[in-house]
Amino acid sequence: MTTLVVLGAGGDLASRLLLPGLADLLSSGDVPGAPVRLVGADRAEHDDAWWHERVRAAVDAAGATGAAVDELLATTRYEPVDVTAEGGLAGLLARAARPDGDGAGGDDGDDEQVVCYFALPPEVTGAACRALDPSEVPDGLRLVLEKPFGHDHPSSVELDAVLRRLVPEERVHRVDHFLGKSTVLNVLGLRFANRLLENSWTARDVERVDVVFDEDLALEGRAGYYDHAGALVDMVQSHLLQLLALLAMDPPATVSERDLRDRKAEVLRATRLWDPEDPAACTRRARWTAGRLGDREVGAYADSDGVDPDRGTETLAEVVLAVDTWRWAGVPFRLRSGKALGTRRKEAVVTFRHVPHLPTGLLGTPSPTRLRIGFGPDDLTLELDVNGEDDAFTLERTSLTTQLSPGSLSAYAQVLHGVLAGDPTLSVRGDIAEECWRVVDPVLAAWRGGRVPLEEYPAGSGGPRGTGLLEDVDVLEAVEDAAAPRP
Repeated sequence: MTTLVVLGAGGDLASRLLLPGLADLLSSGDVPGAPVRLVGADRAEHDDAWWHERVRAAVDAAGATGAAVDELLATTRYEPVDVTAEGGLAGLLARAARPDGDGAGGDDGDDEQVVCYFALPPEVTGAACRALDPSEVPDGLRLVLEKPFGHDHPSSVELDAVLRRLVPEERVHRVDHFLGKSTVLNVLGLRFANRLLENSWTARDVERVDVVFDEDLALEGRAGYYDHAGALVDMVQSHLLQLLALLAMDPPATVSERDLRDRKAEVLRATRLWDPEDPAACTRRARWTAGRLGDREVGAYADSDGVDPDRGTETLAEVVLAVDTWRWAGVPFRLRSGKALGTRRKEAVVTFRHVPHLPTGLLGTPSPTRLRIGFGPDDLTLELDVNGEDDAFTLERTSLTTQLSPGSLSAYAQVLHGVLAGDPTLSVRGDIAEECWRVVDPVLAAWRGGRVPLEEYPAGSGGPRGTGLLEDVDVLEAVEDAAAPRP
């Protein structure tokens, strides 16, 4: 049996993502550590009826059914507690470890498992962990944390030291739900099961790599968190650097947690800002002004409820990175994420170099071959130049597209499956979290020091226009394709 303790049970994360993900997992029938008891905890003085209604709403939203779901609803309970106070978290975990109240757990104490999920702001998570003494930790306790893991490199190192004082690293699950997306995991199969592709996956053949996560959504009620994080911390420091690691790492011997995460750590240690001496040439920050998103008018970010305009929080962040390895030396990796943009674009684009020589007699200027890995919709597109239909000597552009498997579980259900199974493969290891902060810390310092101006763009537009390394991906691709005849 597993007791899952959710701290921050009254928050948006729990209701919008975590509880529906748990319901989805239970409904699948593949539940490690079953049966699962759920304990919700928060500071507010709610009763079990309030909590039961909240869990029921999440179950209904996920469309989850089955005996495991019914059992969860029948046994779940709520506890009001301040986990940062002395003895608060310790007492909660002690009660979770003996759910029958007899001090012995169930019939077999060895089968008891307590998982503590911190669905809390990172500063509260850190305070709760520091308030917990190692002697108060139940045997086998697993800790689950949400990003960001600290607020810079030193704080990330300090947090990891606190966590190691409580439990071994293999029992710490740092959640990045992007790693639970089946499309992202498909990158592994795409790269390492296709010799033709992997042989070209080097600086010899690749011109650049772009990872773009542009959203056509505004804050959608997240101002309290977002205004303190911004696009760089919210997306680039975590999700997009994890994608870079999957795209750039060398082939692992196995997809076990150690081999896979060792390779990711290795490539992130080699990653740096493209030009540390000139951050304005390889980073960009901007925030939206009033404009139109679809069929609705959107006010400026600075005027949004819950936003402090003097903080200068960016809603679009872009960085160009170098990966100093034999495989990738000289190839720019551009990571970009923005909100309130006119076009939703979520993909990684690998642009290959031009052929060294086009045979005389073939007409037209070839565009570079591109491989697009879509993260919503989940698809794979290979853009090629081929012989034309009307004139075999005139090049035409064509695209080969296939849909990628969406997987049977949602991203959070996949993450929870790993947590309940005690498998940290899809979680972020401590050293990897620290390396991600090391990469972006110089960017944060440059931005806070005013070395990179805060640009603006109207909501619903394509974002600010860039030049050089920061030339917009869509503009750059349009220029490259302009001379290529279309069928």
